[in-house]
Amino acid sequence: MPPPSMGNTVTILSIDGGGIRGLIPGTILAYLESQFQELDGPDARLADYFDVITGTSTGGLIATMLTAPNKENRPLFSANEITKFYVDNGPSIFPQKTHLFAKIRNVIDEVKGPKYDGTYLHKIIKELLKETTISETLTNLVIPTFDIKDLEPVIFTTIDGKKKPLKNALLSDVCIGTSAAPTVLPGHYFQTKDCQGNIKEYNLIDGGVAANNPTFVAISHITQQIFMRNPDFALIPPMDYGKFIVISIGTGNPKQEKMYNAKDSAKWGALGWLFNKGMTPLIDVFFYASSALVDANLSVFFETLNSYENYLRIQTDALTGDTASVDNSTQKNLQDLIQVGKDLLKLPVAECDVATGIYQTADYYETNEEALAKFAKKLSLERKQRMAKMNNCN
Repeated sequence: MPPPSMGNTVTILSIDGGGIRGLIPGTILAYLESQFQELDGPDARLADYFDVITGTSTGGLIATMLTAPNKENRPLFSANEITKFYVDNGPSIFPQKTHLFAKIRNVIDEVKGPKYDGTYLHKIIKELLKETTISETLTNLVIPTFDIKDLEPVIFTTIDGKKKPLKNALLSDVCIGTSAAPTVLPGHYFQTKDCQGNIKEYNLIDGGVAANNPTFVAISHITQQIFMRNPDFALIPPMDYGKFIVISIGTGNPKQEKMYNAKDSAKWGALGWLFNKGMTPLIDVFFYASSALVDANLSVFFETLNSYENYLRIQTDALTGDTASVDNSTQKNLQDLIQVGKDLLKLPVAECDVATGIYQTADYYETNEEALAKFAKKLSLERKQRMAKMNNCN
């Protein structure tokens, strides 16, 4: 896709973290890509329409699958293939223990180390991405991680990868790092090296501890490029956020009454905050608070700019039972999560109430499916205008 300097807007696709619940955005993205294909032909892919695709944890893996090049220099995965990847590989990434003795042993093991060793996940990611680096993606990729040694977020981006060799990490390392959820998967260590022999060490865990909803990270990254006079963003006025078109897709939250309360948490010590009835309250609080705060602020942000039609958040806070789990990979739950995504498409567009944090039907009562179709038309037109301008310049 020609750069934003050839058009009128900056386009962003953002995908939250959420483990196996990546099936929910995977299902929604398949529908969005189908809309582009109806408009522009069967070869249309999401990377053709977004200047930036960002994702955290499982969202980072999806974003990478959509932007990494194959041998024909086209996206490694179509959006329609994402759900198949999760269904085929989810049970091996998160193997389930069904026997009572195995479950008891699993609880003991979780106290001593991560719930899963990550061996299969690391293997499949490395096989898919091989030696591809983040500088080689087909559109700008933005992946948040967190360096546990330096105690600071580390954001890997295509633009930085092209300019800074020590940030030009293998995509496989970035994906493994951003997916390393505390208590669930092991942290990930790797090094990068530049041509002068300088070495940078990374000690990464899941980017969700800092930005489970990475939309603001992507917006900040673009804003930085505008101020740094990156020629690709040259015609976008600084701070003119009305020029941004953003689609942000969540992986779902449990129903509030199914979560925690102050009365119970008052009795918890360190172990209670980490393990409680098969859930991890401390990790959940980090991830859900981050996602909800970003969405609430962005909703206000775009409404203040009278650009609410440029921002679409698709999320549900009504997950119950196994669908609320980040690692339940039984075939039944995998199919249930796909159905959650399909059902979400049919629901009215909802927005996060800043005061309560609860998702409520927006003032405009179209469904998420209808909203995505409108965004697809808008993005298709933007791309065609850029292509025409680029051809005229040539």
